[in-house]
Amino acid sequence: MKLRTTEPWMAAADYGRTLRGLTINLLVRDTDAALPFHREVLDAGVVYADPDFVVLRRGEAEWMLHADHTYRDHPLHGSLGAEVARGVGAELRLHGRDPDAAEAAARRLGYDVLDGATDKPHGLREAYILDADGYLWVPDIAIRA
Repeated sequence: MKLRTTEPWMAAADYGRTLRGLTINLLVRDTDAALPFHREVLDAGVVYADPDFVVLRRGEAEWMLHADHTYRDHPLHGSLGAEVARGVGAELRLHGRDPDAAEAAARRLGYDVLDGATDKPHGLREAYILDADGYLWVPDIAIRA
């Protein structure tokens, strides 16, 4: 369920196609409550913010916050209880890595695949894979417009 009542700054699929390198996507209970830490402690600039989604930037680093309520259909949703450490919601996204090839390798080597390679509405084909320490990696490629 989205709480945003206005149009976003950019279509999700268009934004997804701009991403390169490694990005961080953090799940937060409340985007407004999370902003002071990122703005003041980390000295990040806010590129865009609404009750559902935030894009932050400091120097060349850019990262995102998604409110828990936007992840109802996400493979991690059931892990977002109040008693769980918030780090479980972190995604390490590797842009430009073919998710089908990554999924195949992960399955061959016995790693947990939470969600196989799938085209997503935000313009990326991605897979959700846990490494041996439980970190969630999301290799992705842009879907051609």
